[in-house]
Amino acid sequence: MSLPEKAFPVSWDQFHRDARALAWRLAGASGANGKWKAIVCITRGGLVPAAIISRELGIRVIETVSIASYHDYTSQGELAVLKEVTPALLENDGESVLIIDDLTDTGKTAAIVRAMMPRAHFATVYAKPKGRPLVDTFVTEVSQDTWIYFPWDMGFTYQRPIAEDHQG
Repeated sequence: MSLPEKAFPVSWDQFHRDARALAWRLAGASGANGKWKAIVCITRGGLVPAAIISRELGIRVIETVSIASYHDYTSQGELAVLKEVTPALLENDGESVLIIDDLTDTGKTAAIVRAMMPRAHFATVYAKPKGRPLVDTFVTEVSQDTWIYFPWDMGFTYQRPIAEDHQG
């Protein structure tokens, strides 16, 4: 029997604060030459934090890598690389490059991108225990059985009080 899923809804304001907190941490961990040369964001989840971090750190070059997971939203299936990273950013195994994503969950996506750029600095806003060892910097850790509802996945609807979920 699996543990019950815990909901962790994140508002736009909270996500912006958390992404800026990640930028603060990354400002002190710049690349080998003292400056990050580019961001590689993992699409789609990495797009929003990459935009915020690029602004905060003054990084103009933003590249994407697209990894698709074919799943039914309860389990992660096979992964496929839909878009590779520009070869120039793969030089020196990605040294001085920031890899950005919203979340590391199981670590499967992170492992694929980490293998492409083993010397890049991998940062996520949120991390779960299984994926945490694959990232260098993150802001908030949540339990493995927590489902994060990102603001771009939500509409404005009524939220039931937590106590109602725990009544007999």
